[in-house]
Amino acid sequence: MANISASDVGKLRKQTGSGMMDCKKALVEANGDFDLAVDILRKKGQKVAAKRADRQAMEGVVIAKNNDDNSKAILISLNCETDFVAKNEDFINIAQDILDTAVSADLSSAEEIHDLKLSDGMTVAEKVLEQTGVIGEKIEISAQLIEDVQVSSYIHAGNRLATLVGFNAVTDHQVARDVAMQVAAMSPLAVDKDGIDQETIDRELEIAKDLARQEGKPEEMLEKIAFGRLNKFYKENTLLNQAFIKDGKKTVAQYLKDQHDSLSVTCFKRVGLSN
Repeated sequence: MANISASDVGKLRKQTGSGMMDCKKALVEANGDFDLAVDILRKKGQKVAAKRADRQAMEGVVIAKNNDDNSKAILISLNCETDFVAKNEDFINIAQDILDTAVSADLSSAEEIHDLKLSDGMTVAEKVLEQTGVIGEKIEISAQLIEDVQVSSYIHAGNRLATLVGFNAVTDHQVARDVAMQVAAMSPLAVDKDGIDQETIDRELEIAKDLARQEGKPEEMLEKIAFGRLNKFYKENTLLNQAFIKDGKKTVAQYLKDQHDSLSVTCFKRVGLSN
């Protein structure tokens, strides 16, 4: 049997984040072979992942970051099962490392996040599996990406909600941030009414007609009333038509027009954890 030193255990713990006893057991099982011990710990992660496959990972860290010229931004959600793990500094640092690496690597699509190589040589998928074994909870990762003339990102306090917003022209950083905060606060369904799918429109019209009917409105007036309420739905649920949170007398579209005649939002992403 190989002589397992405390320094070997410490080195393995530093690389994998696993507990001291898990590291020692892995080294003993691997007969001192460091790389094999790493593989043993990863297989432990696979076993834990299989056991917890039916669990829900509803807690976690949601963060976002722009590249240097603000033409691209990436948002990642690293999810776990408990709030205790989500608030752990090591867990937050892993999420930040993944995000920083993704931005530096200039990902071309959000799907590439799983194959992204981190500084320790592991892919993000391997890191997630490793941490599943270390933490003992189901861990999942997802990403969103926007690339445009200008992009803004916003992280709400507590790392439970983040947004990305794309613009068709360059604008002031604070203006862009204001709109990203609007998306976080007001949770719009689409940029404008053209982005609302027909199924949602039909459902809202039917609900409006039913409400009007219950209120005793004449049958021949129901459709007109329903379309009036649909316009209210657009004002409340489409970003450009919403009242601007910093000045309720203006819509977001009017706020943007005040900055530049043709300035508008092209798209947005919003990811938040359930309370």
